[in-house]
Amino acid sequence: MNSLTLIFAAACLFAIAYRCYGLFLANKVMNLRGERETPAVFCRDGHDYMPTNKYVLFGHHFAAIAAAGPLLGPVLAAQFGFLPGALWILIGAVLAGGVHDMVVLFASVRHKGKSISVIAEAEIGRGAGKVASVAVLFILILTLAGLCIAVVNAMFNSPWGTFTVFATMPIAMIMGIYMQKIRPGDIKGGSIIGAVLLALSIYAGPYVAADPTLAGLFTFSKKQLALILPAYGFAASTLPVWFLLVPRDYLSTYLKIGTIGALALGIVFVHPDLHMPAITPYFFGGGPIIPGAAFPFLFITIACGALSGFHAIIGTGTTPKMIANERDVLFVGYGAMLVEGFVAVMALIAACVLLPTDYFAINAAPAAYAKLGLIPVNLPELSREVGEQVQGRPGGAVSLAVGMAYIFSSVPFMKSMMAYWYHFAIMFEAVFILTAVDAGTRVGRYLLQEMLGKIYAPFGDNGWTPGIILTSALFTSAWGYLVYTGDISTIWPLFGMSNQLLATCALIVGTTMLIRLGKAKYAWITAGPGLFMMPICMWAGYLNITRNFLPKGLYLLASLSVILMLLMAIVFIEAFRRWYALGKIDTMVADSYGDPVLALATEREDAVVPTPLEK
Repeated sequence: MNSLTLIFAAACLFAIAYRCYGLFLANKVMNLRGERETPAVFCRDGHDYMPTNKYVLFGHHFAAIAAAGPLLGPVLAAQFGFLPGALWILIGAVLAGGVHDMVVLFASVRHKGKSISVIAEAEIGRGAGKVASVAVLFILILTLAGLCIAVVNAMFNSPWGTFTVFATMPIAMIMGIYMQKIRPGDIKGGSIIGAVLLALSIYAGPYVAADPTLAGLFTFSKKQLALILPAYGFAASTLPVWFLLVPRDYLSTYLKIGTIGALALGIVFVHPDLHMPAITPYFFGGGPIIPGAAFPFLFITIACGALSGFHAIIGTGTTPKMIANERDVLFVGYGAMLVEGFVAVMALIAACVLLPTDYFAINAAPAAYAKLGLIPVNLPELSREVGEQVQGRPGGAVSLAVGMAYIFSSVPFMKSMMAYWYHFAIMFEAVFILTAVDAGTRVGRYLLQEMLGKIYAPFGDNGWTPGIILTSALFTSAWGYLVYTGDISTIWPLFGMSNQLLATCALIVGTTMLIRLGKAKYAWITAGPGLFMMPICMWAGYLNITRNFLPKGLYLLASLSVILMLLMAIVFIEAFRRWYALGKIDTMVADSYGDPVLALATEREDAVVPTPLEK
């Protein structure tokens, strides 16, 4: 199959989905209304709650949700062949991931920008909310630790990439001061400043690496980066959103979308063939990269490229506190997920243009590859061209960088730039992942404040400085410790299952809210993917325990898997009970905007005279 066909199919499908299915969700299912005040308006504090231009907010949201998943997940899932991954990305992003992201953002906007656990408590019950709080906090710590380890592995002893990544921080502060203080609201001017400075930093990267003095300033070990990254996370969590977090994520989006756009153009120009078969012999299991079969591990591996629970954390964390107009939920929520799906398609293509023997040589551990009886074909030459040994470096990052560099260097006037594009791709991956770390850390601070606020009320005040500092320090210390010790690398299989389990939970909570709002006839839109993923996640968890953790003596991971599965099962059972109770209501009440609903849940809604339920 030619890669051009896959790109064209993805672009057309996502464009049609946004124009048709997205508008259906916005107008019919969620009834998004511009006249409704959003939390960014009526809770505005200039620190966390801040009405934000929808294009800037799209940049922040996309940068926050698009982490390792859409880049590395499809690369690893290529073990099963290009067809299973492509189908799940195309179908999942439209019917599952996009719906998930849009409904959780919509729910949080209607619930004062609160987290998924608080929404679960309001929509399902206090017990479900408490259980969800513990599960979400635990999953978020695992997620951020895993993402940071990926960044550390990409940046250590790499002065070029480290310099460029670090440069985005002061550039973002300059943009924030300009757009907020010097020329308030001047998005175009701030964008030009950021784009020019970012381009200069990328251009300067190779020269920094070539100069011994400058290279020494930006060369760090893994342990040093493991201390620097939590410090950055603490700063991003405590400083006002307009000063560092939002402009940096907005700035990073230029690099992300620009690189993916350039990759798409490169594929169109080169139109390389997909050398990976449509379906490999490992579809039914026994592969050297992913130990299980495509069903259920395909859905767990690709993660953010089609559906991700981490998106629920961002969609009920920083983003809903900055939505200026409720109608922007479509553009920011559904639109960003479709763009991420397109990123996942690009990553899948970059992996599949490599010969299967070379692909498995990079991504499989040396011992596992030796058992396959395969011999690399182009890999020795590729290693010489990029200037590094790339065989036996599993995880997906290296093979993605090699694939991207191969495509870019296949353009006639770039044939001698293989090493440049390889190092650029490694830097790009680090920037891509790090933007999810800063937003995720801030959301973790929100979660801790919500939980501690029930014990000591001032913690619940997002403007209380001591609470902000203490909860930020506690949270960054938790995932920072895991990064520093490196033990989190053994928890990735657990993270994969728990991440999708959280997405399932968010879809079930969203379904409950739709039923409460009197939209039961549309409940299948969220309940469908939620009920589909529920047994898949539980099955994957069971296989992880019985075939991965217990045989290796990883009893702690097995116990954590069981605990997470039980916690989520409690939420699901409570949700089903709530569905049954809502189904027995035969009258409707009006919320504060006059919309008929089955029951009231948010603090801003007040009951009026009930009206007959419309059948």
